[in-house]
Amino acid sequence: MRAFFHALHGAGWQLWLAGRVRSACVSKWTAAAAQAAMATSVATCLAALPLAAAGQEPSDRERMASQIAADVQHLENEGRLLRRVVAYIRPTVVHIDAERPEGERRTAEETGSGVIVRLKGQDYVLTNRHVIRNARVNKIRIRTADGRLLYPTKVWSDRGTDVAVLAMNAPSLVPAKIGDSAEAELGDYVLAVGSPFGLSHSVTFGIISAKGRRDLQLGSETVSYQDFIQTDAAINPGNSGGPLMNLRGEVIGLNTAIASNSGGNDGIGFSIPINMAMAVAQQLIERGVVVRGYLGVHLDSRFNEETARRLGLDRVTGARVSQVTANSPAAIARVLVDDVILEFDGKAIQDDNQLVNLVSLAGVGRTVPVIIHRRGQRMSVSITLTDRERFEASDR
Repeated sequence: MRAFFHALHGAGWQLWLAGRVRSACVSKWTAAAAQAAMATSVATCLAALPLAAAGQEPSDRERMASQIAADVQHLENEGRLLRRVVAYIRPTVVHIDAERPEGERRTAEETGSGVIVRLKGQDYVLTNRHVIRNARVNKIRIRTADGRLLYPTKVWSDRGTDVAVLAMNAPSLVPAKIGDSAEAELGDYVLAVGSPFGLSHSVTFGIISAKGRRDLQLGSETVSYQDFIQTDAAINPGNSGGPLMNLRGEVIGLNTAIASNSGGNDGIGFSIPINMAMAVAQQLIERGVVVRGYLGVHLDSRFNEETARRLGLDRVTGARVSQVTANSPAAIARVLVDDVILEFDGKAIQDDNQLVNLVSLAGVGRTVPVIIHRRGQRMSVSITLTDRERFEASDR
């Protein structure tokens, strides 16, 4: 409760909360026919107050005590909500130990977390690739919230997104409820669940600090397709692969990385949006690999205000095409150099990295609408995506 108090009780929050509760208490004291639930709250406030002598106005200290009691009551209600959410999500989170070979005679152990998901009636554990990388199936140990030790029956992983899926065959597993990471907003409250420093099923609390982080340097690991949610909920070594959840108990992200000078939590953690993670997981389960869509353009990573003005835009937005690959889907649709892609499949484009992510998971063979800016005009084209690997292989 103390940690929750410190997390929420900034000065602005205190003023808003005190004002809100104060006005609520006045209405309760003057409404004789209040509902039973409100009467219970009033009784709680009254029980905490030193009563003034009959016929006397409450003293300043008595009024202060009343305000404090009301504030504490509100915080305790919030605390009960958090406890209910934690109890709801805890059975869906697992602790993972993976042993991998390191050299001829040595092994290294990686500790992480995962979340149980259910797809087409089958249970899986969703986690990070770097947690189970190079480990054999029988060297991956999964500990559930009820203490069972399990082993996966099959493992898939995708290096490009750092997502891994572990097939499970065990009774009474509790799958998590999957949310919509596209609906998450800055400032939303979130919970990070995992095994920091091996302390399994730990829960931390914070907010979404930013979205769309796409150009992170993640040590020796190369994550090509980035669209991270940033959070200040404490994430430490061992949290990798655990879920980031909203207050409805829905998974909205997969905790993956931290920005830190110390190696521990400095208040900047990053989670893979669950929409991306689930799209990758479904392809891994169905195909064994992720088949990525291909557009056939090179994009200008240095697109700036000067270039935007030259092309007739009032600001930098979208992704500028710097080259079109011959015979590619973009070439067939007559996309040109200096076209600026503003929308792809109904989604506004902020930068080149976002477009790469959207194209890669849009689905091979799909025909998608694309809005481009060309010589001061907006125009729409339809582009049928192809398989990147097949196209590049045939072009050699």
